[in-house]
Amino acid sequence: MQYYLKKYGKYVEITGYKNINFSCAEAFLKKDRKMQNHNIEVQFFDADLIATEQHLYFAVLNALEAFKSKSNLSKSLAMETILYASAQRQIQKAISKSGIKSESTNLAAVIISQDKSGLKTVLDALTVDLGKEPDESLLKMTTQKLKRLKETFQISEKEFEIVSKDKEEKMALVDLVIEHMALLATQL
Repeated sequence: MQYYLKKYGKYVEITGYKNINFSCAEAFLKKDRKMQNHNIEVQFFDADLIATEQHLYFAVLNALEAFKSKSNLSKSLAMETILYASAQRQIQKAISKSGIKSESTNLAAVIISQDKSGLKTVLDALTVDLGKEPDESLLKMTTQKLKRLKETFQISEKEFEIVSKDKEEKMALVDLVIEHMALLATQL
């Protein structure tokens, strides 16, 4: 899914890739970071720990806002995005909580660019390097993700029960994950 965030002058692509080879994803990031164009940022996540594309969309918004207000914790927008997506203040904890690992098979990708053509170029290169077509269905909330995300984000049964009273369980969890991310900004 592609977005244009007018307030920040940025284009954002949020997508997923199913059955990826971790070493291909890792090699892409290393190659991308060496040739880093300061107008384009790429970050990967374990898609099984992402509570819909909204989760990543709000992580990007929070990261952009942090840079705008000069309250960012990291030097790169990509790293700031994973901090928010994981609701962590430390990079290592953020990566271990939401980043891809050697056992990850489903990847969520966020690409942030100042122009639409740069976004497409990186997305096309990523698709070629991974040898897979993007699959946004990986970003949907599933029953399998529900339990894992509650554990990962330390959402108590009481907290979940209160929010899910008026909503479908899956959407309640998405809201809680986004709320946990938003709390990171208040801890600065």
